[in-house]
Amino acid sequence: MAEPLKSPNHPPFQLHKPALAYLGLGGNIGDVRATIADALVLLEEKGARLVRRSADYETPPWGKTDQQSFVNACAVVETSLSPHELLALCLSVEAELGRIRFEKWGPRVIDIDVLVYEERVIDTPDLIVPHRYMLDRAFVLVPLAEIAPDLTVGGTTIAAHALQFDATGIVRLPPGSGETDR
Repeated sequence: MAEPLKSPNHPPFQLHKPALAYLGLGGNIGDVRATIADALVLLEEKGARLVRRSADYETPPWGKTDQQSFVNACAVVETSLSPHELLALCLSVEAELGRIRFEKWGPRVIDIDVLVYEERVIDTPDLIVPHRYMLDRAFVLVPLAEIAPDLTVGGTTIAAHALQFDATGIVRLPPGSGETDR
């Protein structure tokens, strides 16, 4: 049997090269800060290694404004999962933590959105990346600008996008027990 071709100039073939993905996390039911921390642990255990996370931010509700404030954060993860596999993982973690979808933009225990996946542009019925509303939401842009200011979406950095918003009502919370310096 012939030896497989090898080249000293090329690394071995990989089915899924690790990719950086940017996630938005938030909720407004229960101890949201603890739930966000739990979500990040579960994501890491199941294939999305935490690289960096923002502080937690208290933010006013968006979309449906007659509800209590939210806590939001963003995270950078490294994963070998495809974008759709990462979405499936996020949805399974939401379900494991008690997320029940009953009202668009309504109260929730946890919400995990895939905001950006490398430089990919995806527009399928179940996944749109970059996230379709991320550039309209200060509660996403402020924490994302903290951890990825130079990330470019739509030809503009996240830091520049964030500066276009009035961030009134968005309050950076002091470090909590679930936050790390990653």
